[in-house]
Amino acid sequence: MIYSGKHAVVLGLGHSGEAAARLLAEEGARVTVLESADSPALREKARALAEAGVATVLGPAAETDPTPFDVCVLSPGIDPAVPLVRNITSRHIPVIGELELAFRECLCPVAAITGTNGKTTTTELTTAMLQGAGVRTMASGNIGLPFATAVRQSGDLDVMVLEVSSFQLETTRSFHPHVSAWLNLSPNHLDRYRDVEEYRAAKLRIFENQDDNDFAVLNARADLPPVPARKITFSAYGPADFTLDGTLVRYLGEPVIDQRDTRLPGVHNAENLMAALGIGLALGVDLPRLAAAVGEYSPPTHRCEFVRELDGVRYINDSKATNLDSVEKALLSQERPVVLVAGGKDKGFEFDPILPLVRERVRAAVLIGEMRHRIAASWPGVDCRPCGSLEEAVAAARALARPGETVLFSPGTSSFDMFRNYGERGNRFKDAVHALQPTTQNP
Repeated sequence: MIYSGKHAVVLGLGHSGEAAARLLAEEGARVTVLESADSPALREKARALAEAGVATVLGPAAETDPTPFDVCVLSPGIDPAVPLVRNITSRHIPVIGELELAFRECLCPVAAITGTNGKTTTTELTTAMLQGAGVRTMASGNIGLPFATAVRQSGDLDVMVLEVSSFQLETTRSFHPHVSAWLNLSPNHLDRYRDVEEYRAAKLRIFENQDDNDFAVLNARADLPPVPARKITFSAYGPADFTLDGTLVRYLGEPVIDQRDTRLPGVHNAENLMAALGIGLALGVDLPRLAAAVGEYSPPTHRCEFVRELDGVRYINDSKATNLDSVEKALLSQERPVVLVAGGKDKGFEFDPILPLVRERVRAAVLIGEMRHRIAASWPGVDCRPCGSLEEAVAAARALARPGETVLFSPGTSSFDMFRNYGERGNRFKDAVHALQPTTQNP
């Protein structure tokens, strides 16, 4: 009961904030939630929390609350620079995150997975493989189920599999995964971080408390500082412990699984698969048992998700692509010419770096969101069509696409200029595609 008798404040009333508030209350803390926004949905959450003994302050008053709290739990989606947070940090109240809070209460070892891309797939895949091999585990963290909710079940688990983001890692102190996994790194969240190095430094905190009794599953091509944990490496492009030989995944040269026997196409998924195998191996599970559990796993929705084929054109939903590296991987996984639908919120990076690949793989680009005109200007020589809405973009892509081609919705940036999240964005794309009617008629 670390927080029993403490007066704790939770900043933010999203999923993580609500889960943290409930966990603190159960631990015997006096809990207040401060949330800068106000809406009917938030008021309903506040009423539900009041029944658990949690007080809530909504709206502008939350940003100036003068209470002398003992500890603050910061929700990962909140920028530390906003007034809500500065009101706490300026008074030197200790700040941790929901990840750190839950870890301190966790009763089983943790396997934590980070990276710019592939975190959700690798987390889900690792969990499915371990469960298929008889390991008691579940997935939580950035994947959707807050760690502060899942931790209640940790006493019944052999290991907790966590997807962890840079935002979550910013506020860790004692967080110590027995197995860490570093998938990749590419520019992202530059609307929050000063530069890529600051973003990278946040992610590197995953290794901070590990020692030589722990394991680190690492992309062999990653440029990383010395890591104290025992290393298991993977790469689809060169020497490593896990390698890709055509479609065959090998470990130390010995065959493990043929990618064609899975539902995980593409080189990016081969690396996700190798990382998951490496995590299982680090946890002491035999590779044949892990490989046998892969067959029925399907990747998450909104990640290179097949929607339908209409008039000889395939429609793919990759709404989860919120950075350039994701778009690059999606384009490299396509075997047909592409009509690309891209664009969204301005996150502080440019689309110029992928121009050579776009020129090679994309016959036309339909662009949406805040970035649409800047992307068009940065892609000279590419047929770019800016559109005002996603539905307009789907109609334009349909008009441009020829039989034998693919319409790929891979935005390359976040959704918050037009949608609540990438899930809503992906569902809107799928709805628009399913609303299309065939143009060819059977005689």
